[in-house]
Amino acid sequence: MASGEAASTAKAKYQQIADDLASQIRTGVLAPGAAIPSEAELMERYGVASGTVRKAVAELRTTQLIETHHGRGSFVRSRPPVQRKSSDRFRRAHRLAGKAAYLAEAEQSGGKPSVNVLFVGPVDAPEEIAERLNVPVGSKVLARKRRYFRDGTPTEEATSYLPWDVVKDIPETFAENPGGGGIYARLEEHGHRLAEFTETVRARLATKAETAALALSPGSPVIHLVRDAITDAGRVVEVCDTVMAADQFVLDYRFPARD
Repeated sequence: MASGEAASTAKAKYQQIADDLASQIRTGVLAPGAAIPSEAELMERYGVASGTVRKAVAELRTTQLIETHHGRGSFVRSRPPVQRKSSDRFRRAHRLAGKAAYLAEAEQSGGKPSVNVLFVGPVDAPEEIAERLNVPVGSKVLARKRRYFRDGTPTEEATSYLPWDVVKDIPETFAENPGGGGIYARLEEHGHRLAEFTETVRARLATKAETAALALSPGSPVIHLVRDAITDAGRVVEVCDTVMAADQFVLDYRFPARD
């Protein structure tokens, strides 16, 4: 039998059902990882047609309370807690302490971070990347693609692009592990002192490939962030193209109030 919350007539029936199931999830009646009742069970429980049940389940997916796996059903999400992505993660002190940005931010927010290096090698610069790096489209650049995890769950995938003339004499940038402090530390050690970072952020739905890579439900949102690393000389020495599971991050930024 539906709870009193679902018995309200102030909302559309599918919304009442979604609210009732959401309440069960938030109170622990439906625990993390638990299966949501089948479509037939929900139809019988709430006395509604299949279309109404499907809309209710879709509503729960939209609010990121459940995830659906084709052929298996829908389950209460058991992803790790939200990680704050602060602009402080790029402080030079972290690099000098041997911590790359991801390790610094993961350490601050809790959880066990890990990274899987997917590719390191030369590629032809895509148009947007070439424009940001101020090199001709198709120029050879170094690409470093990684997938990041927290407590074993994938949370983001990032590809760094670096100008070939900058990295060709920095052998550590071609290694899976570039050493303490990451590639930014290696760049600064070779005279490319970083002055600032700029980031472009937008939200969109995950592509099919991103859904698989980050273990998302179909139709899940992602944060697409593209960052330029700029030296004291005004040159962009890295562009990092990052896709993040939107429910796993809060973006924190500090802005100076002075001119």
